[in-house]
Amino acid sequence: MAQIIRYYDYMSQLQHMTVTEAARNFSDLVNRVFYRGESMILTRNGVPVAFLTPPAPVAKSARELARGWDDAPHLDPVDAARLADELTQARQALPSAEGRWE
Repeated sequence: MAQIIRYYDYMSQLQHMTVTEAARNFSDLVNRVFYRGESMILTRNGVPVAFLTPPAPVAKSARELARGWDDAPHLDPVDAARLADELTQARQALPSAEGRWE
C-alpha cells in the first residue's frame, strides 16, 4: 500500500499538460523531455492518458564492448609515450598526500 501512495505522490508532483497543448507544442515538448530530462503527464479532460519520460540510457554488455574494441581509435606509440610522460609530470607536481588525514 505504501508503494502505491508513493507512486501517486510522485505522479502528482510531475508536470501536467493537456493533449491539445502537447499537439500545439510537440517539438518543444519532445525537446524538454529529451534534453532536460523532464517527464510529463498528458491529460484529456483532466484524466491522465499518457506519460512521457526520457528513454533509459542504452547499456552495452561487456561482450559487445569487447567486440568493438578493435574498431575503436587508439593512440599511436608516440602519443601513448607522450601521454605517459605528461601523467608522470602531473603526478610529480601534486603535493604530497601524507599527513592530510591525521
